[in-house]
Amino acid sequence: MPRRAFSHTRTFALAGLLVTALASASHAQKTYDPGATDTEIKIGNIMPYSGPASAYGTIGKTEAAYFAKLNSEGGINGRKINFISYDDAYSPPKAVEQARRLVESDEVLLIFNPLGTPSNSAIQKYMNARKVPQLFVSTGAAKWNDPQHFPWTMGWQPNYQTEARIYAAYILKNYPGKTIGVLYQNDDFGKDYVTGLREGLGDQANKLILIEASYETSAPTVDSQVVQIKAANPDIFVNITTPKFAAQAIRKIGELGWHPMHFLTNVSASIGGVMKPAGYDNDQGIFTTAYLKDPKDPEWKNDPAMNAWRAFMTKWYPEGDQEDASTVFGYGVARGLEQVLRQCGDDLTRENVMKQAANLDFELGIYLPGTRIKTSPTDFAPIEQLQMERFKGESWERFGPVMSGEKNT
Repeated sequence: MPRRAFSHTRTFALAGLLVTALASASHAQKTYDPGATDTEIKIGNIMPYSGPASAYGTIGKTEAAYFAKLNSEGGINGRKINFISYDDAYSPPKAVEQARRLVESDEVLLIFNPLGTPSNSAIQKYMNARKVPQLFVSTGAAKWNDPQHFPWTMGWQPNYQTEARIYAAYILKNYPGKTIGVLYQNDDFGKDYVTGLREGLGDQANKLILIEASYETSAPTVDSQVVQIKAANPDIFVNITTPKFAAQAIRKIGELGWHPMHFLTNVSASIGGVMKPAGYDNDQGIFTTAYLKDPKDPEWKNDPAMNAWRAFMTKWYPEGDQEDASTVFGYGVARGLEQVLRQCGDDLTRENVMKQAANLDFELGIYLPGTRIKTSPTDFAPIEQLQMERFKGESWERFGPVMSGEKNT
């Protein structure tokens, strides 16, 4: 063979090898698990669109609107979000059914922000056994921050025990010796909160807590429990309820002409969803904590981040209630997932989703100043800061420092 012909042959062969190598490298850079392709990321979600906690359904609707907005802008790293959200009616057995449907039938990459402590408790072992991310669960139970035993489950909001310890510390400092009556939901959500309250009160818990009255989510009202607690005559009422029951309890206290100091769990502090329906006259002086910027707080009227949220709501979720803080929550956690998926790049495996979720450090402007989204492989609690606030007029007034709720809070 002539030398020149051999040279050309060798050049073509090398070029072919180079093309093959580049194609292989390109293919290697894109790694997918079920639910991810070159054009789509399939995200599952479980929400109580019906049932006793249906007030939270607006969270799922806000998230769907946010992903529709992202898709209109080209998606995430060129991939559109296929958001599949099912109703579990706040029923743990139904949540199990929907989780199996999402994982085994729809084959989603992950289940994002499923709502409710009972529902998430029911699916946690299944999700971890299947090694499918149960990411940014919409519940503040402390157990979502347990990467050693449940590496596929991660919380989002400040946990209930942290919040309850903050209230206990405030009571001990400002109202020493005052007695307490507790209304709580008879499930993991309510019990977690009571645990934190008792932990915060320490050796004074048994002396100060006169009565603990529970209710089932299937109950039509909590009126009888409120009457029962009032009969014990505590100085302080601690209201550990979801929105429907929170509004009922506030109204009933007003009807009874009872005026205890009132602490309300922050998951039910929405002005549009709870305080307004309960009646502003009944709301005055109630204490809670906050980590979100309340959309009705005049302080945030011209806040750039809240203006961006308002513009989003007006265009993408016009039927949503812009006085309901749950829509701010849904917007924020959806942006949190966007951050995780952007960090994943073309490695859209379930393992990498959790790896990126465990390496977050950024701010979302819709949270109170000083609040950072921060995680690590040993800390699955993205948000740990809270600030006390009390209801005055038709809005919440924040006071005191932004507190980080460690166990010694």
